[in-house]
Amino acid sequence: MDKPPDPAPPPVKSPPVKSPPAKSDAQRAREARLAAALRENLRRRKAQARARAEPPPQPEPAAED
Repeated sequence: MDKPPDPAPPPVKSPPVKSPPAKSDAQRAREARLAAALRENLRRRKAQARARAEPPPQPEPAAED
């Protein structure tokens, strides 16, 4: 009473890969604004870090005549 082995299940077909939908003008404008804000924030933070890293200016002694 040998049973034949179960046949392999049929391969699962995955849905085709869809390309992302085209971005609207509003979304592109938002991304451009965000990118500009990130660049400006990075510039500001770098300037703050440079200011913290450089020693404070030493007052020059007054010259006596």
